Amino acid sequence: MRPIGRIVAAAAVGTMALGLTACSRSEDTSSTSDSSGSNAPAAKVECASDSGEEWEKSVTKGDGSQTIYLVSKGFQHRFWQAVKEGAEEAGKACGYKIQFVGPQNEKAVTEQTDQLNTAFASKPAAIGFAALDSAAAAETLDKIKAEGIPVVAFDSGVDSDIPVTTVQTDNYAAAGEAAKHMIEILGDKQGSVGMVCHDQTSTTGKQRCAGFKDYFEKNAPSNLTLVQEQYAGEVGLAADTAKGIIQANSDIVGMYGSNEAAASGVVQGVSESGKSDVTIVGFDSGKPQQDAIKDGSEAGAITQSPKRMGELTVKAAIAAINKGGLPNVIDSGFAWYTKDNIADSAIAPNLYE
Repeated sequence: MRPIGRIVAAAAVGTMALGLTACSRSEDTSSTSDSSGSNAPAAKVECASDSGEEWEKSVTKGDGSQTIYLVSKGFQHRFWQAVKEGAEEAGKACGYKIQFVGPQNEKAVTEQTDQLNTAFASKPAAIGFAALDSAAAAETLDKIKAEGIPVVAFDSGVDSDIPVTTVQTDNYAAAGEAAKHMIEILGDKQGSVGMVCHDQTSTTGKQRCAGFKDYFEKNAPSNLTLVQEQYAGEVGLAADTAKGIIQANSDIVGMYGSNEAAASGVVQGVSESGKSDVTIVGFDSGKPQQDAIKDGSEAGAITQSPKRMGELTVKAAIAAINKGGLPNVIDSGFAWYTKDNIADSAIAPNLYE
């Protein structure tokens, strides 16, 4: 895979969250290895600081006797391992025990509901929950609420008014950041830019498509035009879709893929088309994208910040335990990464296979 791509070294972290979004990954439950590609130490997690958000003033150290129980959407996927690492680091810094569980895959609703029941039965100080199916968890959530145990939603959140807050990625702003870098990389090139969005029904899919499209249409110079978005959520289909876009638009100079599968498919499709000098920008950070970025096939991508998500979920839980006020949404952030900063200590811990 060797289409020419120009590389820009930059980093950007999102600071605002919009609505309930979902994490989007190409599922591979067999992957548990560390994909950071760097031995550089990550920044040490502190329990709370004066520079934190207003709600963080309610985050104080515990005595080590209380447990915060997190029930995630999965466990073996590297994304969730990174969330777990962030949660455990925050627990250690703040004097709380952390229990972290998740089903074998992100379709195992019954298994996750059982895990939520187990969490409730253990009577923790607080529960973090990333729901696969909010309706399936409704009865247990009602019981948790009745016992006065605060619930913090994370990742895609929970379709309920029971959670005291939701910790998540601002996918719309993150996609806008991807468009910003696409425009910067292309510079004064003349041509069109294609989009392969992973779906048109989920909140995540819609926001990652609209965020890129809206930013591009508002900020791209007249020498660049945006092709109508196409949809494909599987690598092979995304590759075929990318080739179709190229065949219909001979002046293609850039392409965007809105999740791991879409972006990896775009890389594959551009390579198979034989089209050279196409700048590819993606979203997420699985191994295929990391490899493509390292070898120059892809210019860069947006990664979520799963470790930060885990950290903030635990801190929000502590604030809730202490009866502190919390915003409706807490943005866990995102970052733009390229070949030049992929090994940086601020980026590497948030990359996952």
